[in-house]
Amino acid sequence: MTKFSANLGFLWSDLTLPDAIHAAKAAGFDAVECHWPYDVPSGDVLSALQETGLEMLGLNTRRGKPDKGDNGLSALPDRIQEARAAIDEALAYAVAINAANIHVMAGSGAGQTAHDTFVANLRYATKLAQAHDITILIEPLNGYDAPGYFLRTTQQAKAIIQEVAVPNLKLMFDCYHVQLTEGDLTHRLHDLLPLIGHIQFASVPDRGAPDHGEVNYDYIFEAIAQAGFAGPLGAEYKPVGPTSGTLGWLQKRG
Repeated sequence: MTKFSANLGFLWSDLTLPDAIHAAKAAGFDAVECHWPYDVPSGDVLSALQETGLEMLGLNTRRGKPDKGDNGLSALPDRIQEARAAIDEALAYAVAINAANIHVMAGSGAGQTAHDTFVANLRYATKLAQAHDITILIEPLNGYDAPGYFLRTTQQAKAIIQEVAVPNLKLMFDCYHVQLTEGDLTHRLHDLLPLIGHIQFASVPDRGAPDHGEVNYDYIFEAIAQAGFAGPLGAEYKPVGPTSGTLGWLQKRG
């Protein structure tokens, strides 16, 4: 049976992170993940995880200064020190709550210098994370939601993963982003499966619950299961109204 993770960056965002973890457990999710938990004491999050028995699959490095347009730091040649401080912070938090993955956000940029900077920062992140059995994830983002983002396609991500060439660097395959940028989800999932560390989903094009839109997620979920990916799939969608009113897709599968 397919397992699902609640992305608490979007789901139950009206609750504190510990309360959202409890809400995800009550709703029937198998795991949780988040975006930027750093304002919440790690001990509070760990307690909620232990009380519910849920695993925190992952978290993101800080974006930098979102009010100044930042959407990550690790591909920015003039901000390497900040990028590595964000990696250090994410690693410490992930260790404290036993999170399995860290998504290192690239930020905006293009060209060889941005590529080289991102690769160098990923080498830094993976070396530190390896000692804690943590996987570093990179995620291509679509140009509608993240204009100018450095990492845009799965083939670009594949080339970077192969260049860094360490076992704890993997692809975050977000079906929503990939469909908007590239399409052909089932073939891409199958071809990239050895490189995939986590899979996320949302409806296309509105990024809502996976029960409408142009992607048939019943088919996609079955294709993922048949391909042999056994990890929980991340529900990273934006609820319209209370999260509890958008979970018919999950209750149907239960």
